[in-house]
Amino acid sequence: MAVFPEMALRDGRVGSRTTRRDALLAGFGGLCLCCLPARADQPPARFGEVVPGLFVRHGDDEDATTKNRDAIANIGFIIGRDAVLVTDSGGSLADGRALRAAIRERTDRPIRHVVMSHVHPDHSFGAAAFVEDRPEFIGHAKLRQALQMRGEYYRRRLADLLGSDAGSIVIPTRAVSCTDAIDLGDRRISFQAHATAHTDCDLAMRDERSGVLLPADLLFVRRIPALDGSLAGWLRALTALEATGAARAVPGHGPVLVDLAPAVADLRRYLTVLRDGVRAEIKGTGSIERAIETVGQGERGRWLLFDDYNARNVTEAYKEYEWE
Repeated sequence: MAVFPEMALRDGRVGSRTTRRDALLAGFGGLCLCCLPARADQPPARFGEVVPGLFVRHGDDEDATTKNRDAIANIGFIIGRDAVLVTDSGGSLADGRALRAAIRERTDRPIRHVVMSHVHPDHSFGAAAFVEDRPEFIGHAKLRQALQMRGEYYRRRLADLLGSDAGSIVIPTRAVSCTDAIDLGDRRISFQAHATAHTDCDLAMRDERSGVLLPADLLFVRRIPALDGSLAGWLRALTALEATGAARAVPGHGPVLVDLAPAVADLRRYLTVLRDGVRAEIKGTGSIERAIETVGQGERGRWLLFDDYNARNVTEAYKEYEWE
């Protein structure tokens, strides 16, 4: 396939081996927009109450398509006594509108806060559906810059796929550089900004009433993770998630509520296999081609979409560890 010249990777270059699919995967953090010939009707989004007052929709375990409207991330909302917080806004204007409709089916309390957990479209492009509510749009301190760098590219690719349902870029109005918290009325939500891990702008939060952690894409379950930041940083972030003391979590992808310890252990195992395998190849043949063919292959049966993403994860890890 032809090289895709308009996509800039993290180091600002597109390598000679980068294909159009590779570039799309890089641009969407592994969430390739695979266009279908016709749009299909989408059934109403189903939001389950995983703990009292916390509702989550399971995202489709697939790449973004015309049919699913990029509704591939776990998103939801928390209802407090005085207000509602959106835990992540969804992958398109259409996805965000479905989320907003689900909120309005359950409460007329004002939507005062919309979280954008990181830059990837499946978690941030639904924010446009909430502009009329005039909420605080909450994100990592580095999210504004990430959206300024990548947002227009994401918008164009989503528009190619979804037309007017794609949405538009929404810039956060409340930036979290370390920790922060809000009160929904007898329901405190705390935030933790992480150093570069899954991306360079990962924001996790915790519902203090239930104790449930919402780490977004710092935690993938069953679906293979997509590395778009730092493998070493992600491993450190997993330790930080464990240090919160939370017993349960809502991952960014996978089942809507999981026990945190085994979920972290699974993800840590994969990332460690990736790190150790890449290091071994660098010390041995030094060949990125061999690393792509061999590293992580024992994990294939453990993760959905493994063949779509493992090679890119290996490539990103190789670039990170090549000069250590």
